[in-house]
Amino acid sequence: MAASIITKGALGCSLLLRQNNVFRLSRGGSCNNCKNVRNLVKRYYYVTSWEVAGDTIETEAKVGDRTIKISSGRLARFADGSAVVRIGDTSVLVTAVSKTKPMQSGFVPLTVDYREKAAAAGRIPTNHLRREMGQTDSEILTSRLIDRCIRPLFPKGYSYDTQIICNILAVDGFYDPDVISINAASAAISMSDIPWNGPIAAVRVGRVDEEFILNPTRQELKKSDLNMVVAGSKKSNVVMIEASAENMLQSDFLKGIRLGVRGCQPIIQAIENLAHNQGKEKRTIETVTLPSSELTAKMRELAKDRIYNVFSNESHDKFSRDNALSLVRDELVKEVADIFPDEESYLITESFYSVAKETFRNLVLDEDRRCDGRDLDELRNICCEIDLYKPLHGSALFQRGQTQVLCTVTFDSIESALRTNSVSDTTDGIKDKNFMLHYEFPPYATNETGKVKSGTRRELGHGNLAEKALKPLVPGDFPFTIRLTSEVLESNGSSSMASVCGGTLALMDAGVPISNSVAGVAIGLMTRLKEETNEIEEYKILTDILGIEDFMGDMDFKLAGTKKGITALQADFKLPIPMKLIAEAVQEGTQAKAAIINIMNDVISKPRSNRKDNSPVTESLEVPIARRSHFVGPGGYNLKKLRAETGITITQIDEHNFQIFAPTPVAMDEAKEKIEKLLVDDREPNLEFGGVYTATIAEIRESGIMVKLYPTMSPALLHISQLDQRKVSHPSALGLEVGQEIHVKYFGRDPVSGRMRLSRKVLMAPASSVIKSLGKNQSSTTNESGA
Repeated sequence: MAASIITKGALGCSLLLRQNNVFRLSRGGSCNNCKNVRNLVKRYYYVTSWEVAGDTIETEAKVGDRTIKISSGRLARFADGSAVVRIGDTSVLVTAVSKTKPMQSGFVPLTVDYREKAAAAGRIPTNHLRREMGQTDSEILTSRLIDRCIRPLFPKGYSYDTQIICNILAVDGFYDPDVISINAASAAISMSDIPWNGPIAAVRVGRVDEEFILNPTRQELKKSDLNMVVAGSKKSNVVMIEASAENMLQSDFLKGIRLGVRGCQPIIQAIENLAHNQGKEKRTIETVTLPSSELTAKMRELAKDRIYNVFSNESHDKFSRDNALSLVRDELVKEVADIFPDEESYLITESFYSVAKETFRNLVLDEDRRCDGRDLDELRNICCEIDLYKPLHGSALFQRGQTQVLCTVTFDSIESALRTNSVSDTTDGIKDKNFMLHYEFPPYATNETGKVKSGTRRELGHGNLAEKALKPLVPGDFPFTIRLTSEVLESNGSSSMASVCGGTLALMDAGVPISNSVAGVAIGLMTRLKEETNEIEEYKILTDILGIEDFMGDMDFKLAGTKKGITALQADFKLPIPMKLIAEAVQEGTQAKAAIINIMNDVISKPRSNRKDNSPVTESLEVPIARRSHFVGPGGYNLKKLRAETGITITQIDEHNFQIFAPTPVAMDEAKEKIEKLLVDDREPNLEFGGVYTATIAEIRESGIMVKLYPTMSPALLHISQLDQRKVSHPSALGLEVGQEIHVKYFGRDPVSGRMRLSRKVLMAPASSVIKSLGKNQSSTTNESGA
């Protein structure tokens, strides 16, 4: 496209609009005319920075009292799209690249990689190679967060391998880069030629002292009782919500969501203007995974009734329904293949699933019927058990329909706390995490085979959600590290929310003093869209959804909390959802979790008053500073020996206090006997500061001599520098021997190490003064004899 002149100033300098809408000043642009027009264009195009003959264009959005700056055109120009987003001094570069040939994939082949670089925080990685290794749990969770925001906006039938890479350029310690990365990903895709129904935007919402804050700093977030990430699209619709709260009321929670949706709109507008001025023209895609309308119509004609019979048969369970549907599919694929011999087999199969999804949704929308016969707001049958195995500190089995979860609680010492050290935490130091929930999903839970892996992306995501739901209720001063495991034994939908329910029961069974019962439930949505505008025309909300209802529906809305309020929420949508439906889903979820808590309370309604007999115990031990060195031993030898002999763990809390952790009361009794003996053997009389004592040499070393002030005391070091006024290379140079008695002066104990501070040197007269005294005596004798 040829450049067009917007204005020509009095001095002949021109303001040009070049190809791709990149602004350039042909000269310095110093005349008033060019300045005025440049300001006009700046306001019209939302351009906030200029480069003479440069390619960078920048825009900004005001969200609350924070300014978000978005730029493109300078970095990573080989990518299909790239953008840098900055808030404060935290900056993130995101690139988007898509292949030009489609894949035969039934889902959007999208990969999101979020990586934190230690250099961004001015640090060097602490691993043995001193370089970035595999993705951390924090990076995986953030990658999932970004993926869930942008995936719903790709057009139907998009099957091009696409990769989004988030590169953290700088971290200032005030703003987390995760939400910034969502906005940068939205800008990068919008700037590219990749077809996408965006842009979207995301903000973090916090609440400090009953006041909501958009994009709070890390310090504000520590004081906040809400940590919510809201991703919104145009027309104030929602595409993703991730939140944890300290038992917040439903009304306040909805206020936070509404504020977040409003906060997204300035960012969306800024990205739209940036893409309009500098973005690439969107490419035309080939929808190779979508069957033709003729094929779908024929499949609908042949399959509709048979599929309806399967989904309307309420006697089916998960596997009988899947098997019946598979038999119908196999028959129809062969039948349709004879009618369309030139059609690809995967397209025939895809047309079957398209009709199956349509039939399933119509059953709900037109007849208010669910495949298992429940009402739309009805829960599945729930069964709970606790105290399953005596050796366990706490255990529970939670069964909801065909979803079964086994939860166990394990107590350990505070030394077993997880120490996190992500790049975004480097400015605050390493954090100790004394409550952790580990979610496990083995293949047999869905009657499958495969490699048993731990810590997969799915497991990390579900476990993190369940942990958020329970953490606000676990007391922060609990004397043990708590590990709660949730193993999914059967799965037919909402296993993460079942982990919340089972986790509550297990914690209560273990005697953890949680303040309230917590339950979770998944809410689903079926919609019918208008053909002209693609907006929601009709919808039905489903409570406690099955796995198939999640797959066939448009929403997976997981809500957890107590009867009073909400502690966690994770909402994923397959299309933008208006705020009205969000409020209805929260209301349905609130009623459902209250009903589940009533069922759980029939089994156990409050924590055990006393922990089980086999539970570990802790005690505090105060050790005087004078005895601490002997108690710990050289290099912690005595503590290690106690641990090896009794199984206990001793942790130093402060200068005087230690905490003893014993796995059983018997181990504690055995350890206390050994500790008492260790401290009794360390008896010593009270020593006077500045007092002179007769010490016996017990050992001669290179660094000095070990001396005993009293027979019951442990030897103390008299350093070689304190042996004599003269500098000596070895104590033997002074003729000192083991068993010899010498005089030393006591100067108390070192406040850090607790060791005695002794000196022999201060008791000896300086050599120069002795010589001077001898000289005076000789002089006086001479004078007397001479007289």
